[in-house]
Amino acid sequence: MQEDQEWVSQVLGGDKQAYAHLIRKYKNRVYALFLRMVQRPQDAQDLTQECFLKAYRYLHSYDTQRGFAPWLYRIAINLYVDSKTAKQRQQDLVAFDDETMPTDEANPETIYLMGENWEELQKQIDRLPQQYRLVLTLRYLEELTYQEISEILDISVATAQVRLHRAKQKLREYCQPVKKGGGLREMC
Repeated sequence: MQEDQEWVSQVLGGDKQAYAHLIRKYKNRVYALFLRMVQRPQDAQDLTQECFLKAYRYLHSYDTQRGFAPWLYRIAINLYVDSKTAKQRQQDLVAFDDETMPTDEANPETIYLMGENWEELQKQIDRLPQQYRLVLTLRYLEELTYQEISEILDISVATAQVRLHRAKQKLREYCQPVKKGGGLREMC
């Protein structure tokens, strides 16, 4: 955090090259966030570039007493929301990395079934309202704290916790019909 604030101070002091350090540090994380939300690499790249341009443009408004990452994520979330119509937002998926999918190397059948379960879970997450999908993404895929989520989404920590709780409840409801076959019982 201290390093980020030093780079911001350098940029604001006229050293535009210092901004490259911030881009290098956060570009993959911001890109991954967009990719999980829009699932189209080109769109994620465009949004990532736009995010860093907007952050540079408004760097003077950054509060150095707060973390740079939550401020940057807030810009990213706002860009995402602004770039989508209400209908498109409902269609976007939260994508899971291959790294997050559990595997059992000893049993190919288990691997196949788990892959199907993850696909089904992604479909169920897609049904969630945007506010719940964002909290799930930030908490479990970006591994942010409730405090960071509250800063990014401009909500209280309690609201972030409630939204996450409700998101998990909704997922359980959505998974109920699937549970009859035994598929998503452990995941939902």
